[in-house]
Amino acid sequence: MIAIVGLGYVGLPLALAFARAGLRVVGLDVDAGKVEMLNAGRGYLKHVDTGDLSELVKAGSFRASSNFADVAACDAVVICVPTPLNRHREPDLSYVLQTGRSVGPHLRRGALVVLESTTYPGTTEEDLRTVIEECSGLKAGEGFHLAFSPEREDPGNPQSHVSKIPKVVGGMTPACLEAAVALYGKITDQIVKVSSCRVAEATKLLENIFRSVNIALVNELKVVYAAMGIDIWEVVNAAKTKPFGFMPFYPGPGLGGHCIPIDPFYLTWKAREYGQHTRFIELAGEINTGMPHYVVGKVVEALNERGKAVKGSKILILGLAYKADVDDIRESPTFVLMHLLEAKGAVVDYHDPYVPEIAPTREHAEYAGRKSVDWSEKTIVSYDCVLVSTPHKAVDYQALTKWAPCIVDTRNVVKGAVKA
Repeated sequence: MIAIVGLGYVGLPLALAFARAGLRVVGLDVDAGKVEMLNAGRGYLKHVDTGDLSELVKAGSFRASSNFADVAACDAVVICVPTPLNRHREPDLSYVLQTGRSVGPHLRRGALVVLESTTYPGTTEEDLRTVIEECSGLKAGEGFHLAFSPEREDPGNPQSHVSKIPKVVGGMTPACLEAAVALYGKITDQIVKVSSCRVAEATKLLENIFRSVNIALVNELKVVYAAMGIDIWEVVNAAKTKPFGFMPFYPGPGLGGHCIPIDPFYLTWKAREYGQHTRFIELAGEINTGMPHYVVGKVVEALNERGKAVKGSKILILGLAYKADVDDIRESPTFVLMHLLEAKGAVVDYHDPYVPEIAPTREHAEYAGRKSVDWSEKTIVSYDCVLVSTPHKAVDYQALTKWAPCIVDTRNVVKGAVKA
């Protein structure tokens, strides 16, 4: 039996993948509400098949629990908990370390522990190892195996399957590596072995930093080209016809999701320990975090063109999720847009077919409980401006152009709209 700790966007799909492969899986989560729903065969993530979940629960292949004593019966423990930044934009490993403290006292000799949460190099072999050894009385590499294997999820992509995504794995020792390879080999077609946990941790950071800096580049070019009267979307679409040496990235209202806005700062923080400065990464972060301000400026201009001030205007934001066709609102730039517009005196609502109500979040607790407005002509015509933040395919943009008097589009999905 294996345990998956953290039943969110990474942990739950992973747990079900192992269960479908024939393993007995216990999913551990401190959220009693989640545990109750899952054991009743009900899911809470859009991309998780409720029917599949229900069948696995009925078959006894998967069950959820909040009792870490269940770890005592497990041969492997995979940790998939959040690694956010604190208010000083420094790494917050509290979830990882608390998990280690909860798992340690129940860990059986010879078991495998794998961390999947994105973090800085050294976390697995230094921070997590220390707390597990202290709480278990076992020594990593001897009493238990320790490894790191970064999650690779692509929410919203129906072609993305765990079995088809190559899995990077690094172990503390050769034996640790082979134990992790044997585990993931049950659900993944291709495993990429690396020489250490630190290399695996650094690999995940490179993947996300690559996206962050390239998105920052195209966001900066969006502003520059707009000043020149050039459409960045037309430029990117033309450039991507080159069959070599170019990969298209697209601008937007800012960065969202749990990875790309956060992970680069994990490396920035750790690099200081070695006297290194990540100027390129930090500059990309500044550009991306500045995008909501640019977008709000475009909304101000669009309203001014119609003889309206932002203060007192009714503004509807389309899309709360950070990415198209998902229900994940973590680090969504829409929250920042809402805050900036409200600070200017606007009355702001949102519509998102995948987020009917805003759940509590660590960063934006003030918006918890706010509900998505109805999608109807009567509703849409009542707003002075509609701002497209997330390009959900389920939204009827053709109807939007007929109903909305003013549209500002950050995603190039509405023909004739003001681009931001």
